[in-house]
Amino acid sequence: MSLDSFPRYPLLFGPSPVHPLDRLSDHLGGARIWAKREDCNSGLAFGGNKTRKLEYLIPDALAQGADTLVSIGGVQSNHTRQVAAAAAKVGMRAVLVQESWVDWPDAVNDKVGNILLSRIMGAEIRMVEAGFGIGFKESWQQAIEDVRAGGGTPYAIPAGASDHPLGGLGFAEWAYEVQRQEQELGVFFDTIVVGSGTGSTQAGMIAGFAGQDRPRRVIGIDITATLAETQAQVAKIARATAELIGVGRDLRDDEIIVLDGWVGDRYGIPIPSTVDAIRLTGRLEGVILDPVYEGKSMAGLIDLIRNGEIPKDSHVLYAHLGGQPALNAYSGAFH
Repeated sequence: MSLDSFPRYPLLFGPSPVHPLDRLSDHLGGARIWAKREDCNSGLAFGGNKTRKLEYLIPDALAQGADTLVSIGGVQSNHTRQVAAAAAKVGMRAVLVQESWVDWPDAVNDKVGNILLSRIMGAEIRMVEAGFGIGFKESWQQAIEDVRAGGGTPYAIPAGASDHPLGGLGFAEWAYEVQRQEQELGVFFDTIVVGSGTGSTQAGMIAGFAGQDRPRRVIGIDITATLAETQAQVAKIARATAELIGVGRDLRDDEIIVLDGWVGDRYGIPIPSTVDAIRLTGRLEGVILDPVYEGKSMAGLIDLIRNGEIPKDSHVLYAHLGGQPALNAYSGAFH
């Protein structure tokens, strides 16, 4: 099958914008950096990368006669907020399992930001004490069964909409969107930098670009502090997505790049390089990053340019995945 053969429910404004970060590029003195802005991609609850994935999951949910989207994430999950928004848009219920993945001391951590927006949009929130993990969780399974027991028809969306047969399609489409924008802009992005967590954002990109046959690297920056697990998940989803959209060849191991070094010891805890990257990007570009994904992927990008791993003549596309509402729960990092 080709990508075009999968139904897509419109949740985005259209292609997400691409623009140069000239002051940041000049400051670093290396490659030219551009940003593609998934944080500006939709009118639904501040958008973000998961909204693009949900465009492919919603038609499947509707085809199955589902009335309730059931998903899971941390207390400040961008993903669950976007599931709540998509559910509101299509007239479904949302049940969101919010696990205590991050031990962060801000007193309002479970009251502001993403979780506040999900409550405003009418989602049922279930707070669960449980540690971080990108695998399948009992609390999520329980929520799915409870919806059934109450007479509803649940549609199960795993963390990050990732470990799902259609989870990679949104960013496979993104890769073709980039190709079209390159033609319009007259630029070729030889390097893509993206934060990698539950895996399907980077995996979809890899699968989409694999069908284009031009030399480019998709560099994932691990944000989970469980590098081996993340890398395995990206590889699994990338290969499954490539097969699903008919790429017609096996993906090579060297196409799957996930780098460690900017996450710290634990998921969701900003470290000095995270805060520095957020401040630098804010002060030079007026572009706001979040402390869980974007601050860490930008810290990686900054170092890869400074140390020459990304050459001076490169054109780099930084994938801004959104997530800024979480900043409200992290004020303590910016005193």
